[in-house]
Amino acid sequence: MTSTSASSASSATAAQPTTAEEAGAGEAAQPDTALLVIDVQESFRQRESWQAASDPEVAVQVARLVDFARARGHLVVWVLHSEPGSGTVFDPANGHVRFIAPLAPVAGEPQLTKTSHNAFTTTNLQQILTERGIRTEQCVETTTRLASDLGYRVTFVADATATEPISDPEAPAGRPLAEVLADPGTLLPADIIARTRYALAGRFATVTTVKELTGS
Repeated sequence: MTSTSASSASSATAAQPTTAEEAGAGEAAQPDTALLVIDVQESFRQRESWQAASDPEVAVQVARLVDFARARGHLVVWVLHSEPGSGTVFDPANGHVRFIAPLAPVAGEPQLTKTSHNAFTTTNLQQILTERGIRTEQCVETTTRLASDLGYRVTFVADATATEPISDPEAPAGRPLAEVLADPGTLLPADIIARTRYALAGRFATVTTVKELTGS
């Protein structure tokens, strides 16, 4: 989930064409800047593993970014992840493929539904961004890397993302959360976020925080 500017369970990211200036408090409207809100959806809250998420209340941080973006005239693009027919929490038939309150698009803000990890491949996101001018290590990071490759200047807002523990690849699937957390081979959320920051910073994105970006 992430927020990225161009949120594992939620994210926020900002993306700009490489010629755009950095966004800042008090600046005039920038039609060539967009905030991507990726996978900040109820699906994740239905899973047992969400109890061990890095920030179960990440929607509050994302909401701050949305307010900041709207106040500066930035486009806000909303993205949900869907797996139709899967019978999982990502199957629209089960009713969980919706944004976590209080997050909600307003009139004029594009709403996209993706079936791939990144937000470009199975949507018209590239077209939307071209016409204009969020999990930490999964959908948000993947979208960040691809946006960078497409020539966008990306800001990755690390504390507006959340993720869950990742089991050792050699461990059996379907274990209870307590067993996953007790396994020394499990990669914990704090370590996942730290690795993502190292992987993205200076290569694919500017890594920042909500406070650093908004000034409050």
